[in-house]
Amino acid sequence: MVENEQAHRFEARTPDGEVAGFLSYLSRPGQLVLVHTEVAEEYDGQGIGGSLVRQALDRIRERGQTMVPQCPFVAGYLRRHPEYEDLVSTG
Repeated sequence: MVENEQAHRFEARTPDGEVAGFLSYLSRPGQLVLVHTEVAEEYDGQGIGGSLVRQALDRIRERGQTMVPQCPFVAGYLRRHPEYEDLVSTG
């Protein structure tokens, strides 16, 4: 996973650099609003979306940030992985 700060998104890339999926966000001081997750159709069902969300959440934790899960895919991931609940912004 790489962060494309100019596009405001985290990207899952293939070995040849093709974007297989992304998680877009809005940046606020100390917080990211996770807006939309999308995986290219040819990579659907390969776990790319879940891996992308997990790595993004780990990056957010490393930075000491919080996040707002506006994306339904991220919200579903959080229901299945309560170990990330501490990252959800309360304000």
